[in-house]
Amino acid sequence: MNRLDGKIAFISGAARGIGAETARLMVQAGAKVAIGDVTDERGRETVRGLEAAGGQALYVHLDVAREEDWAHAIGATVDRFGGLDILVNNAAIILGKGLEDATLADWHRLCGVNLTGVFLGTKAALPALRARGEKSAQGSSLINLSSIAGLVGSQMDPLYSMTKGGVVVFTKASALEFSRKGYRIRVNAVHPGLIETDMGTQAMTARARNLGTNDLEATRKRFLDSHPIGRLGAADDIAKGIVFLASDDSGFMTGSSLVIDGGYTAQ
Repeated sequence: MNRLDGKIAFISGAARGIGAETARLMVQAGAKVAIGDVTDERGRETVRGLEAAGGQALYVHLDVAREEDWAHAIGATVDRFGGLDILVNNAAIILGKGLEDATLADWHRLCGVNLTGVFLGTKAALPALRARGEKSAQGSSLINLSSIAGLVGSQMDPLYSMTKGGVVVFTKASALEFSRKGYRIRVNAVHPGLIETDMGTQAMTARARNLGTNDLEATRKRFLDSHPIGRLGAADDIAKGIVFLASDDSGFMTGSSLVIDGGYTAQ
């Protein structure tokens, strides 16, 4: 189940966290994986770990808001591995500011990664995904990382919710466009709850700051209480869902949202 033998994947923002764990599980499932990030040494270290485990992996520097970086990243992947079956638009940042505190510069930075990065990544990878999709039983797979904040409002970071809500609708619209054009590319979104990664810690720190406290443990308990399953998420909880969407096992899914949130949005 969920095998990726012979598949070639590119994951943005994969030097650490959910992206790095996704790369690890994809290599385990038989894929060749390229990762892009702006933290070069951390990214190269992640690739060294994948190679040490017997995988074929590539690191490329990638600022997702730069079109030329995307052109280089996808080109390097195709040159190295011969094509592209899977794109995971994983790179994202969180602002952690309320509307009144956010500046226009903050907004542009947030949009550059969370929205522009998804648009540019999709556009850059489209020809390669289309070419491989024509030869695949279930087509190629494009997976966008949204958030529970893209489904319900974030009282902590309304602008983050705005960008992640945009990713949701873009996922549906691009899935429909590609289907209308006859492209064999499935497009789906993943919505994580609070995950215990560096970004999750940033979210907790921002929540504590907005509540006027430095008590991170109390803030963590607030988040924990909002996840009915009784724990916060781990990176591999999300990575397993991404691998499923990347595999042929999800061949009848496009324009869909996979919510992996410990029950947060069920309330």
